[in-house]
Amino acid sequence: MAGVVNYVKESFGELKNNVSWPTWPEAQNLTILVALFSIIFSLLIWGIDSVFSEVIAYYFQWING
Repeated sequence: MAGVVNYVKESFGELKNNVSWPTWPEAQNLTILVALFSIIFSLLIWGIDSVFSEVIAYYFQWING
């Protein structure tokens, strides 16, 4: 159990002293960038899925006559 406590203490020390945290405006800009990329990526995946769905539906319709 002492090993876990020591690990947690060292982790907090690492976060406090060795991690370079972004400034508030930089964090806001990065959050907006991630949100926009996520929306664009999800729309792209939706579009590709829709195209493949139509192609597969057409293929099965062609096979069945």
